[in-house]
Amino acid sequence: MSVRRLDANQPASFSLTADNLKWARALVKKYPGDRKASAVIPLLWRVQEQSDGWVSEPALRYVADFLGMPYIRVYEIATFYTMFNLSPVGKHHVQLCGTTPCWLRGADDIKAVCRKVIGDQNTVTPDGLFSWIEVECLGACVNAPMVQIEKDYYEDLTAENFEQILMDLKAGKNVKPGPQIARHSSDPEGGPLTLIDPEIYVGKSTPVAEPTASAPPTAAPTTTVPPKPAPAAPPKAAPAAKQPAPSAAKSAPGGTKPGGLEAPRDGRADNLRKISGVGPKIEGLLHELGVFHFDQITGWSEENIEWVDGFLKFKGRIGRENWIEQAKVLAAGGETEFSSRSSKKGSGK
Repeated sequence: MSVRRLDANQPASFSLTADNLKWARALVKKYPGDRKASAVIPLLWRVQEQSDGWVSEPALRYVADFLGMPYIRVYEIATFYTMFNLSPVGKHHVQLCGTTPCWLRGADDIKAVCRKVIGDQNTVTPDGLFSWIEVECLGACVNAPMVQIEKDYYEDLTAENFEQILMDLKAGKNVKPGPQIARHSSDPEGGPLTLIDPEIYVGKSTPVAEPTASAPPTAAPTTTVPPKPAPAAPPKAAPAAKQPAPSAAKSAPGGTKPGGLEAPRDGRADNLRKISGVGPKIEGLLHELGVFHFDQITGWSEENIEWVDGFLKFKGRIGRENWIEQAKVLAAGGETEFSSRSSKKGSGK
């Protein structure tokens, strides 16, 4: 770390405002009487907020006296942590991460914009709006390159979108913090790639909504939540074709949708969970397609498999797990290795 020194120009004195003094006294009471120094960092932060973004030498002495600390101890803390600015800064102070991940992803381009729009490091623009400094890792490596302005992170920066952010701030416009590209938080740029199988979000008794790219999954509730009411059934005199489940209907699978039945033959459906890869949730979705029996699956064409793969968002799982071959064995009254294991497990053997 480079040497950090106090500014050459210092005010004559410093004192907390009445509200901040009240806050500071309450803060100190959180610690044992001989441990008041534990409050030094939050107190310095409040001092910096009161002082337009920097900490002066009189302010450091004020904090030391308030906490009963030697001056040198407070100086050491303020000069060590780059979160404390030791010279005046602009209204919008840019902390630019130059650590390896950000550098590899284009931090040098962001620095060039800072020099172009603001000037040299540790200088304030004549209008008092901007200043900037290069700092070490700010902990948002996955969305590099990035900067911190005040308390907000601006991520996935390019020279173009970063310069636009500065121009908008200069014009007094609101700017959107966080990723500057079409991603949610720290998701992959194309949306989630893992944990997207709907089966993993299904509890033993309570269904849980599938995750989406814009709204990651949350933990399953501990109490049973009543399911949403199903759409009203069409008149029995003119039954409509089966509709896909609400969650899956959002997709537009290719291929050809397989034909389905209105109900199981003789009122009894085959146990489709004997097929490896079919759990309670998937079995329910197959039933909504009108698929109740093994022999229906055996008759699927390549186009049908493609459609069902897309409908279930399986990405080739039907072929990988050989649903057709499994269904043929089960339709003939046999058992596959998987169905045999499942039967033993269900019987407690």
